[in-house]
Amino acid sequence: MPLSLPDLPSSVSLRRLLPGVSFVGCGEVIVNDATDDSRRVTEDSVFAAICGTKVDGRNFAADAVANGCSAVLTDRPLPDVSAPQCIVPNVRAAYARVCNAVSGKPTSRLQIAGVTGTNGKTTTAWMLRSILEASDRRCGLLGTIEYFDGKVASPASLTTPDPRSVFQWFRRMVENGCRHAAIELSSHALSQDRIAGTPLAVAIITNVTQDHFDYHSDFETYLAAKSKILDYVVDGGIVAINLDDPGSSQLCDKATAGGHRVVTFSVSQDADVHAALLDENTDGSRFRLTTSGSVTNSQSGDEIEISIVLPGRHNILNSLGAAAAALHMGASLADVQHGLESLACVPGRLEPIDCGQPFPVFVDYAHTDDALHRVLDCLTPLTDGRVLCVFGAGGDRDRSKRPLLGKAAAHADVAIVTSDNPRTEEPQGIIEEVVAGFPHGFSSFHVEPDRRRAIEFAIAEAQPGDCVLIAGKGHESEQIVGTERLPFDDRLVAREILTRLHSQNAALTTTTIE
Repeated sequence: MPLSLPDLPSSVSLRRLLPGVSFVGCGEVIVNDATDDSRRVTEDSVFAAICGTKVDGRNFAADAVANGCSAVLTDRPLPDVSAPQCIVPNVRAAYARVCNAVSGKPTSRLQIAGVTGTNGKTTTAWMLRSILEASDRRCGLLGTIEYFDGKVASPASLTTPDPRSVFQWFRRMVENGCRHAAIELSSHALSQDRIAGTPLAVAIITNVTQDHFDYHSDFETYLAAKSKILDYVVDGGIVAINLDDPGSSQLCDKATAGGHRVVTFSVSQDADVHAALLDENTDGSRFRLTTSGSVTNSQSGDEIEISIVLPGRHNILNSLGAAAAALHMGASLADVQHGLESLACVPGRLEPIDCGQPFPVFVDYAHTDDALHRVLDCLTPLTDGRVLCVFGAGGDRDRSKRPLLGKAAAHADVAIVTSDNPRTEEPQGIIEEVVAGFPHGFSSFHVEPDRRRAIEFAIAEAQPGDCVLIAGKGHESEQIVGTERLPFDDRLVAREILTRLHSQNAALTTTTIE
């Protein structure tokens, strides 16, 4: 039976909810809603005047009051605002706590696993959901591809939604009978305290490499943002850490110093959850999963053989992270096996495109140099012929990773450099910065700014025994050019091209026979 929550609206006392708060123009504020959008305030709502990276919400506080809000949440008194003001040191964190409270505190009814890392968040979260559902535990999901409330899935707009949306989704999960939830936590979300006050039963750290330096400026700041996930782990919870990744393993000591129980996972070192590779090809991997006694509460630990359809060592590591979390959340090793083996696909994550062609074609979200390097190193030993890689770099984003993407793409036999989401930048300029990263002497590349033509070139170039990787956009169904969002799905485009070329070849064969 679904757990009951208070009927909305839930009246919330900010004085009781936010210890140490002070007020201007009143001695208390009671609200039943919260928003950071001055256009969407309602009566008895509080407007959070958040100072963002581009817009200062304090400049819109007067508008929010004019539109009917009952109070303003701010980090300093605003002399030109007539409504009551609630003064807090951290508006973002306070706003998230208020959003949780006015939603009926659904986080108190859920066992939540948070997944962070530069790469692997989505696959790990989908694997965890699959395992928990295999153990008859209904699990909600918030992540890069979709938001799922236990019954209905909606396309995601952000990896981690804004606080108001996060806690509304958590509420829907509880109302739909979920007892568990998996949430992907981006570095932006952690830095911006979007889930402040959320208790995590498990924190999974997949890896920490380079990404979003346009926002975080350097690796130390980025790592610090990722490490904030530790602040949310409850007493008795665990922190599952990828021991094979240097960035993640840096957080082991910090987690232990914070009093958290650390569960390590690895394919190359002794760890609490370990995998020994038994077989791999482009159709997937088979491995033996072994756990220590401390993980499964047995004297000597346990082991089980598992087959997954996702190829690559990085996906075995994702499996181990999901397994560590699921075991802590009550699943058995048999549930882990069933859940991982029943997961047929994670959209846009080494997703195979099969139209009967004599070579595999994969679409993958790899858009960082580490991810691209990993995927290419995964496919190369599994491919008899050449690996052809279509890739690009996003515009209006971290420029420092563009040459790094070029360096990573040189691990392919043929690199086809094209547009990703150029946004307001000229595609050719982005491409030149990517090409500058190719190692000296590497000449096996082709430049085609038009992404459709680039994909067509790779597929037309491929021979039996080769492998085509279309990287960077994965599940995305749009390409952002200028300020427009144009329909573009690598998977659909690849199928269209493969189908057309197959028809042309069939027609040519028929003509030759006649």
